[in-house]
Amino acid sequence: MFRATLKSLLARKLRLVLSGLAVILGVMFVSGALVLTDTLNRSFDSIFASAYAATDVSVAAKPKVDVSEREGEDVAAPFPASVVETIKTQPGVRSATGRVDADGARVIATDGKVLTSFGPPRIGSNWTGADATMEMRAGRGPEAAGEIAMNATTAELAGYRVGDRVPVLTQQPKREFTLVGVWGYTGGRDSISGLQEVAFTTPVAQELMLGEKDVFTSVTVAAADGVTPEQLRDRLAPVLGSGYDVKTGDQLAAQNSADLKEGMGFFNQILLGFAGIALFVGIFLILNTFSIVVAQRTRELALLRAIGASRRQVINSVLVEAVVVGVIASVLGLAAGVGAGAGLGALFSSMGGGMDLAPLGVPLSAVISSFAVGILVTVVAAVLPALRASRIAPVAAMQDVATPDRPLTKITVAGAVVASAGAAALGTGLFADAGDATLYLILGGVLVTFIGIALLTPLISRPVVSLLGRLFSWSVPGRLGRLNSGRNPRRTAITAAALMVGIALVTGVTVVMDSAKSSLKAEAARILKAQIMISGDQGGPRPPTYDPAVLDRAAQIPGVRAAAGLWNDLVAIGEDRTYVAATRDLSVMAEAYGTTAPRLTADQIAVSAPEAAERGWQTGTTVTVQTARGDPHTYTVAVVFPENALPGSIIMPAEAIKGFGISQPVLGFIRLDDGITVSSVLPQVKALVADSPEVSALDQQTFVDDQAAVFDQLIMMIQILLGLAILIAVLGVINTLALSVLERTRELGLLRAVGLGRAQTMRMITVEAVVIAVFGALLGVAVGAGMGSAVARALKDDGITQIVLPWDRMATYLVLAALVGVIAAVVPSIRAARLNVLNAIAHD
Repeated sequence: MFRATLKSLLARKLRLVLSGLAVILGVMFVSGALVLTDTLNRSFDSIFASAYAATDVSVAAKPKVDVSEREGEDVAAPFPASVVETIKTQPGVRSATGRVDADGARVIATDGKVLTSFGPPRIGSNWTGADATMEMRAGRGPEAAGEIAMNATTAELAGYRVGDRVPVLTQQPKREFTLVGVWGYTGGRDSISGLQEVAFTTPVAQELMLGEKDVFTSVTVAAADGVTPEQLRDRLAPVLGSGYDVKTGDQLAAQNSADLKEGMGFFNQILLGFAGIALFVGIFLILNTFSIVVAQRTRELALLRAIGASRRQVINSVLVEAVVVGVIASVLGLAAGVGAGAGLGALFSSMGGGMDLAPLGVPLSAVISSFAVGILVTVVAAVLPALRASRIAPVAAMQDVATPDRPLTKITVAGAVVASAGAAALGTGLFADAGDATLYLILGGVLVTFIGIALLTPLISRPVVSLLGRLFSWSVPGRLGRLNSGRNPRRTAITAAALMVGIALVTGVTVVMDSAKSSLKAEAARILKAQIMISGDQGGPRPPTYDPAVLDRAAQIPGVRAAAGLWNDLVAIGEDRTYVAATRDLSVMAEAYGTTAPRLTADQIAVSAPEAAERGWQTGTTVTVQTARGDPHTYTVAVVFPENALPGSIIMPAEAIKGFGISQPVLGFIRLDDGITVSSVLPQVKALVADSPEVSALDQQTFVDDQAAVFDQLIMMIQILLGLAILIAVLGVINTLALSVLERTRELGLLRAVGLGRAQTMRMITVEAVVIAVFGALLGVAVGAGMGSAVARALKDDGITQIVLPWDRMATYLVLAALVGVIAAVVPSIRAARLNVLNAIAHD
């Protein structure tokens, strides 16, 4: 029986290839994600091990507000220079060097644009000389206040050479320096992990990066001869107390590497999530393939039963085929995943400014996952066809092969039950307070709902397909294509369901994003009274900022009613970490925003009504707030304002800004007097921000459009990632048609014999493909619009007040589905047209 199975499999190589493609693509996603994660993890380990190779012990004050890797960089807590002197006097210390290292040194390149960073921070530091890991490429270190040095990556990206004048943005407005040196790192590296670094003299670094004199962010301590880093660490820790982190270089390397790995874990989960979607779609393709194959082998399987094969042997025969397909697809998918992981790694390296990647490796987890996923998915999809094959009676060997359609009662009832269960879970997750189970209810509800709808699809496929087919029934090939697409509702439904899943997800996401975008624009038009805004596009972990003096000068422009800036930062309130805003004068901000509010004193805050209700605050409540660089301070809630009446949920007074990690405003709002046109003032504001190239002055409509553009970017990203699932669905259409052509060889020969031409045969197959593809897209658009509307409705309290159906995009999806049908029909239609008529008629 085993030999018969293998011979049957080898005799149908096309079937093997087509059914394995879906698994290959899904496994590629899984293994690619794991290969990428492994490569990046080893890269991080190597990078930080090298970076701290010359560090015995490092001392730093504990961050006052913990920041996760996903939220950005920890804001270094400065400590006095006296700490460095204390460390120098301890036994076992050979030397102690005070360091200033802080994010926020942004170099303005020769083209006038600020160098962006899509990951690594842009560090400003004090020059303390080249350590064992550094090598000077040109010039020397800075010695005067007007001099800087930078690493080779920064110099190359910005286009500067030694001797050039370089404008730099820091915690203070733009200043120009003379570039006197460029350094690299041992091993020919231009940077560490793509880091952009600018080195100042120590007093300038303290002034520009920390805003204080005689303070440092860390101390690099070298151990005396005979003292190990661990021994030195243990000696210093009790001397400095619990307010300081004392760690060896190895500990710092491991900690920094672990932090980056944590941030990358989220991206890895996204890739695996889309891999799951692709494999879910692939199950439909494999299920359809094996169903068609079993139908085609009815006589063969009946003969096996007639000569003594048991039902179990027939089931095992089909499952063995599935295992073989799964193993081969897993091997190919793993190989493709290694290539995909290498490509994604190179992309990360380029986006990270040339991060040094570790040699490509294939972790054991990728190998195990590839085979486990590939084989499991294939076998699961083949179970139902295998059971169906075992029920073939031996008498079928004496009959013509026929595949009569079975009643749809059972599958319809099952679909209704499953869809109802999925809808119930989805509704509970969206509209009820399910606590920690909310996300699982939503994701599980979506998955189960898709399965239920797929089970219900055969019920509606015949009438809908018949209706769609009438569009092509003006010719004989069109009528034949219409009849063929509806002759087997189950087959058509499974093929269409695969396409439905991908398009439904894209449509659902589009509905949610377009609803959010429309709601944002409507809310902005309602509450935003400022006609001119100052803002910029964030090109790294740090938001764009501008010189606060711009606000003072803007307020002096004739026709300006109010000009207010907004600062923000992450703070700690008790055990909770939250983002807060700050402004220099709340009354001016209220005027710019079109409302009224009193000026806050140094000990007062303003809170939105929803925030106050959630935290149980009211006017007069006292709150202790810990900022990134300040000391804990107790404030009194002085103002509770309506939701969205002012920017932010918690607004701090001007005195709190000095404790923020970012000491410059990130947004600006300028309101004009009645009767003053934006066009008369906007050019003057643009001139004021010319020295702050990270930001620009925008009219209200442009500002709102820029804020809403992020939703379009998310839609595009999700469409690209879901493109793999849609590609698998397209393969499903090709697979169904190709196997259908093989199944109907004799029928096609008879049609050709009675006068159907080759071109007509191709048109017939094309109509069949187009009808199936459009049916799947129609289902996807309908299901996606429904699910997207439900999610948008559930997010009403989170600001989505309008539900928008993207009719233009949904129509585009339908048109593209028709085009997909035409493309999918190319190979099967050519194969059908090339059939030898006599051989086809004689085909059994």
